Amino acid sequence: MAIAVFLSRGAADTGAGRTVAGPTGASGSAGSSSPAGATPSPGSSTPSPAIGNATSSPSPTKKPADRGAATPGGSSGGGDATGQIQAGGFPNAGNTGPRIALKPHNTGALSINTNGTVISGWDITGSLDIYANNVTVIDSRIRSDNWWGINLRPGFSGLRVLHTTITGLPGKGPDNGGEDYAVSNMGGSSIEVGWTNISEFGNMLSMGQGDLHDNYLHDVSEFINQSGGWQHADAIISDGGNSGSLVIRHNTLLNPVGVDHGASGSVGLFADTGTVSNAVVDGNWIAGGSYALYGGGAGATGIKVTNNIFSTQYHPNCGEYGAVAAWNAGGAGNVWSNNKMSDGRVVTPGSS
Repeated sequence: MAIAVFLSRGAADTGAGRTVAGPTGASGSAGSSSPAGATPSPGSSTPSPAIGNATSSPSPTKKPADRGAATPGGSSGGGDATGQIQAGGFPNAGNTGPRIALKPHNTGALSINTNGTVISGWDITGSLDIYANNVTVIDSRIRSDNWWGINLRPGFSGLRVLHTTITGLPGKGPDNGGEDYAVSNMGGSSIEVGWTNISEFGNMLSMGQGDLHDNYLHDVSEFINQSGGWQHADAIISDGGNSGSLVIRHNTLLNPVGVDHGASGSVGLFADTGTVSNAVVDGNWIAGGSYALYGGGAGATGIKVTNNIFSTQYHPNCGEYGAVAAWNAGGAGNVWSNNKMSDGRVVTPGSS
């Protein structure tokens, strides 16, 4: 099985016209936000009786394509705003993740092939590759050493990931020890990720359409990828050209990675594969990144960024170079309203 997958975006990557890091990095391309290329056939193994027709899938064999990479060096930022996050009612370790006792399941790379499968109460050592509709993962934990924690394949829809913890295993992943995506939506329809605690992936949530709410995204992973540069690091990333809407509401999005270790954004709306449109970024706690939020760039429409708190916990202006870049103020339906720094300053595009 071969999979042509995964971006490798270094801190100085210019990609298709975008400089991720640096004070003038205002717009352009950040690399594909979801695994692309050939869709493999699932491997064969004994079906798991608890979830129906689920089979183990072999690991990818093809290296991810390089989109440019920074020379390793430098250091990451740091900071702590735990009290502020909890006091503000934002998602944190105490109100996300599983709510029930879990049973260990050493699944390895597991493919799910049965529509309507529900995985509940599993403590998974492995990853889930979804080739089915209306799959639900709830009240579970995933510790992955694969390219992803959960991946929805093209042509399938209805995935829900709720009250779950998803963690990469540093030094164990196939991308030179790293894991690239916690949840990836390769399908053409929305998925839901809610009340989920995610850490230790280069990119946490990767999709063009979805309902992402009440999640705690923290400890974005920094690692030198197979191409020899720092993997670009994002909490949420979308690459444009989406067929549906992307709603990012009431999440805690923490990206402490420094630009010299590959930081991109906490919210990255990038026009890599098409125009960015129909995205809502509302009521989130946002901290860190090169710029904390990339707004879609020239041509972006229907982007509503409202009621967010841009935290100073890592950098004085939220991101290392500022709070926002690539904002198309004149785009049809674009709205920027009531966005503030955690110290009370009003955030306006271009103000920092």
